Amino acid sequence: MFEQNTPRTTLQSGIQHLELIYHSIVRDVRKAHGNALLSILLNMLQAALFVISFYVMFSVLGLRGSAVRGDFLLYIMSGIFLFMTHTKTLGAVVNSEGPASPMMKHAPMNTLIAILAAALGSLYIQVLSMVVILFIYHTVFEPITIDQPIGAFGCFLVAWFTGAALGVMLLALKPWFPRFVGIFTTIYQRANMIASGKMFLANTLPGYMLVMFDWNPLFHAIDQSRGYIFINYFPRYTNLEYPMYLGLTMLMIGMMGEFYTRRHASLSWGARR
Repeated sequence: MFEQNTPRTTLQSGIQHLELIYHSIVRDVRKAHGNALLSILLNMLQAALFVISFYVMFSVLGLRGSAVRGDFLLYIMSGIFLFMTHTKTLGAVVNSEGPASPMMKHAPMNTLIAILAAALGSLYIQVLSMVVILFIYHTVFEPITIDQPIGAFGCFLVAWFTGAALGVMLLALKPWFPRFVGIFTTIYQRANMIASGKMFLANTLPGYMLVMFDWNPLFHAIDQSRGYIFINYFPRYTNLEYPMYLGLTMLMIGMMGEFYTRRHASLSWGARR
């Protein structure tokens, strides 16, 4: 009765881990609210409020002329969806279960599964929120046309991937420098309200301002996504290679750091948070 059934084949082990990741994703989705549906609706409401607030701000300040030719609300949503995906994924991964968490006592649970669950759970919520909001806007208000939807969604995934990669690197540092990681995460998320470039186009920036945003992988992802969404916009100063290579570098450093941290895990770390 108390015997643990250990999978004997690679396929059985893979299925067991996929099932564990699935249940961990469900647990992460329910963190914001006990009801998974309400958790998703709250995220949709937050995204909708972002869109409305930026639409009003652009209209009041008379900045609509600086946007790309095309659907103005789609221009705003293209920046907000990628911004929210990047920052929400970063926060989810940083706050995922660490090596000293009580959840790690339950085999075969491990930190890799916790990281995957946090990243995929955030991706699921953001994709669902984006699809529902775009569907409502398309059917109720005005039909939308996306020039290259596959490329646009690829940029969305790049924003998600770079957020997850940075989150893994910060998660590896968190047990050693918990206050620094918390402060840095908050500052980075707040700074991206402007540094992400969701309010303007890279092609319209002068050279001395472009260098202030060029370091940000999210800036490249948002600008490139607008090149795929709008037929009249061709990004000249951004690319997708930089955020991909930077994301892979951060992920490798983060995984090495997480492996080292896991070997030196201590339950006393919980008192330092």
